[in-house]
Amino acid sequence: MHHDSIYTSNIHSKGFVFDDKVARVFADMIRRSVPGYGQTLQMVELLAHEYAQAESRLYDLGCSLGAATMALSCGSVGKKCHIIGVDNSPAMIDRCKETLKEKSVEIRCQDILDTDIDHASVVVLNFVLQFVAKEKRLGLLAKIHQGLKPGGVLILSEKIAFDDADENRRQIELHEAFKRAQGYSDMEISRKRTALEHVLIPETTNAHHDRLIQAGFSASHIWFQCFNFVSMIAVK
Repeated sequence: MHHDSIYTSNIHSKGFVFDDKVARVFADMIRRSVPGYGQTLQMVELLAHEYAQAESRLYDLGCSLGAATMALSCGSVGKKCHIIGVDNSPAMIDRCKETLKEKSVEIRCQDILDTDIDHASVVVLNFVLQFVAKEKRLGLLAKIHQGLKPGGVLILSEKIAFDDADENRRQIELHEAFKRAQGYSDMEISRKRTALEHVLIPETTNAHHDRLIQAGFSASHIWFQCFNFVSMIAVK
């Protein structure tokens, strides 16, 4: 695993992009930046075990290096599922294919907004929707809902915002304390925050729940939260 030291310099000062430099250190970056990330991956595997339907399709949308794709594969052993990982970053896809070359999964270099969802029982958006333009999020979720089989689920993990300004500030401070505890300097934290400012757009949990209902899901529930990061399950 390559160590993330990207923001010790100003090379990403124009904004965060999923290029080859990020792909090279992404496993370390997300582990040290997202509290509870490893737990979400373990639960993707468990949820796949519970909800994957035999001979259905399982999608990891925005798969990056394929960590959740691997979790879907491990969680659906014996069910003859077709597992599909999708990402629009060629750098991520190249590394993902190398990592998963021994696994029977399909990896596509494609915009998830252009991906057809069909005959699916589990779909994963693991810290991905936050990078989709807000006006396109409902359409994506509606497409996912339409492509799910009855009883299928969406696993949605996101960084969130809070309506209360004081609570929002406290949660951001706790998140930054977490990153310092993982070895990031204040300079690195500040530079990455600036790079992500207009790229990663978080919303409140109420906004997510309301949109999921609009998209057609019958229910959605938070199963995990650590500071300003949550994971929820939406059921068709």
